This record gives sequence, C-alpha cells and structure tokens, in this order.
Amino acid sequence: MAVPNRSRDKDGEWREKRSDTKVETLKKDYPEFEGINGNMHLGTLKDKFGVDSLDQVIKELRKK
Repeated sequence: MAVPNRSRDKDGEWREKRSDTKVETLKKDYPEFEGINGNMHLGTLKDKFGVDSLDQVIKELRKK
C-alpha cells in the first residue's frame, strides 16, 4: 500500500498516524475515508473496528 505524506523513523519504519488525527486530514490521501464524518478521529475508527493501525482501518473500510 502506498504511504502518502508519511515519513520514516530513525529505524526506517513508517511512522504511525496519531490516533487524534481527524478523518478530514486522511481524506486528502486516502479515498477510503470518503463518506465518513471528517470530525471523527482515527482512534475512534480503530476502536470501532477493533484494530491497531491506519493500514488495518483502511482494509476494514475497503470491505464495505
């Protein structure tokens, strides 16, 4: 999966998106978030789907 506008940490791993990132921000790079309230936080979606990462949230949204 492409990782737009994300940087790597000192170990070369992709940095995790913060849970307080608003969906409105994510919509700019990930079309899967269209149709979701832009004021919702990524952490809320993680809790809703029972997952731990942005990548897993996107996979869940693609199932719909």
